[in-house]
Amino acid sequence: MTDLRQHADEIHEQFSDTLDVGVDEIHSRLETLVSEYRVPIDEARRSVVSTYLEEADMDREALAGGASQSASVADVDAPEEWLDLTVKVVDLWEPGADSIAQVGLLGDETGTIKFTKWAKSDLPSLEEGSVYRLENVVTDKYEGRFSVKLNSSTTIEAIDTDIEVGDDSTELEGALVDIQSGSGLIKRCPEEDCTRVLQNGRCSEHGDVEGEFDLRIKGVLDDGNGIHEVIFDQESTEELTGITLEEAQEMAMDALDTEVVVEEMRGLVLGQYYRVAGPTLGRYVLADEIERLDGPTETESVLIKARSI
Repeated sequence: MTDLRQHADEIHEQFSDTLDVGVDEIHSRLETLVSEYRVPIDEARRSVVSTYLEEADMDREALAGGASQSASVADVDAPEEWLDLTVKVVDLWEPGADSIAQVGLLGDETGTIKFTKWAKSDLPSLEEGSVYRLENVVTDKYEGRFSVKLNSSTTIEAIDTDIEVGDDSTELEGALVDIQSGSGLIKRCPEEDCTRVLQNGRCSEHGDVEGEFDLRIKGVLDDGNGIHEVIFDQESTEELTGITLEEAQEMAMDALDTEVVVEEMRGLVLGQYYRVAGPTLGRYVLADEIERLDGPTETESVLIKARSI
């Protein structure tokens, strides 16, 4: 539990000036969540911090404290750190919620990372292909993936230069052999700073909420040498299956069951062969590019069959 004590010390330091709370109390809260309720430590920390933010009537941005430090994308290895980044906007895509103003991919010489800019922060828009100095962004971690959040304390400065973004993408070819739980038509938490997938209408941090629909596939690709977990977001799921978000909602309403959507997807894509490319975040490859293939090579076919025996 040494890690818990370290997290407790860090949280105590954040709130020592605003709340009369001891390290032992913080440690006890973390230990209860992690040991009794089996909550991952990152989620437990986020939950405890949110509790103290509410008690102190503080915004999460107030924790920055002007203590951000310059860093590269490769330096992002922990949540709730405040950093300054000089990055290029590699890609932008459609936000999945009204609370999000922009979402996309940032990059520098060391790699790429997802970013989210919240609507209420009222920050200027970022343009794809442009380079910016972003000061006071906060790091986040969810399902093993790191990202950065732009908030009301973030400053954005356009820089007249270019950055050669490091290539941290992965390319896979193989058969899609499984679609995991949590795929299909899902609902995400609509609360600010949160896009968690709801379980039985409940967010692990915000409790019972009215979720917003989204599409996702958490797939397993077998390339003949091993298996790889791949996440397809709404756009790539629609491309992969031909089922739009609106069509998925209609299917679920007609059947009064969201499971019909993922079952339909399984029938369309399982056993098919694809080339998938995208960044690796944690144990997942995020599918940015998808190409349908005719089938496996002879070697891949033998290896895949051998594992299925």
